[in-house]
Amino acid sequence: MSRSNLLTLFVMTEKGLVFVEQAVTHFKDIIAEVVIGQDAAVLNDYSDQISALCDSAGVKFRYRKDFSEITTEYAMAISWRWLINHAPEKLIVFHDSELPKYRGFAPLVNALINGESRVGVSAILGASEYDRGDIIHQTSVPIRYPITIADAIKAIGDCYLSSGLAVLQTLARGEPLLAKAQDHKQATYSLWRDDGDYKIDWSQSAKRIRRMIDAVGNPYKGALCHVDGVPARILAAEDQDDVQIENRTAGKVIFVEDGLPVVVCGTGLLKVTACVTDKERAAMLPLSKFRARFS
Repeated sequence: MSRSNLLTLFVMTEKGLVFVEQAVTHFKDIIAEVVIGQDAAVLNDYSDQISALCDSAGVKFRYRKDFSEITTEYAMAISWRWLINHAPEKLIVFHDSELPKYRGFAPLVNALINGESRVGVSAILGASEYDRGDIIHQTSVPIRYPITIADAIKAIGDCYLSSGLAVLQTLARGEPLLAKAQDHKQATYSLWRDDGDYKIDWSQSAKRIRRMIDAVGNPYKGALCHVDGVPARILAAEDQDDVQIENRTAGKVIFVEDGLPVVVCGTGLLKVTACVTDKERAAMLPLSKFRARFS
């Protein structure tokens, strides 16, 4: 098999864009084709930018809907969400966590909501069960809160480059990929997320709600709630120290500071600093009245 027919890349999202930029610059000779995924559920899936990058570099590309089968020895998936039919020992998958922690779906978002101190990437071989493959390479970085999902994606993008380029260098040298088995006893799982998971639970702590708001912002839709019955997306907020409340009711506004509502949470208070209507994305601040309920 020729070196030019060695690898098919499956990519999507901003992480895929960052990786493809380096891959086609330094390892163009071993990349036969780039397959691009699309996602209508996010504000920007970066598919247009990835296709433009491939076109500019002279690398063959197709969108997932137009792709039929893999004809290369290896396949590599970056930020990919669909099953790939290829020999497991020749399939390289990148996962947004230091496996075996956070196997499954949306690991970065869930890690941020949980307040993890580090985020990372694992390059693994394919396996019959998701995210259980042997580990080829891992990279992680420390993070500090508050941090938005956009900034976390940039941080983890460096991890993709470190692990991804290490794998590509091995392939380019014609060397075998060395991998070690995961410690399955240490495994944790990260569940899939859908529209229902955008809803804010005001009974939680203000710190956790703040992390959730930051974790589901751009390129995602934003944290969902109702402001006096009107569907709204909270795009930014600040957690504040608690006060003694005799009749605590999560979701009620307790203060308004310069038009910005301070909402009672299960513990702590949350000042909402950016809020728009769900459909029209029209600004809802400053708040028009003091007695408002976030639900």
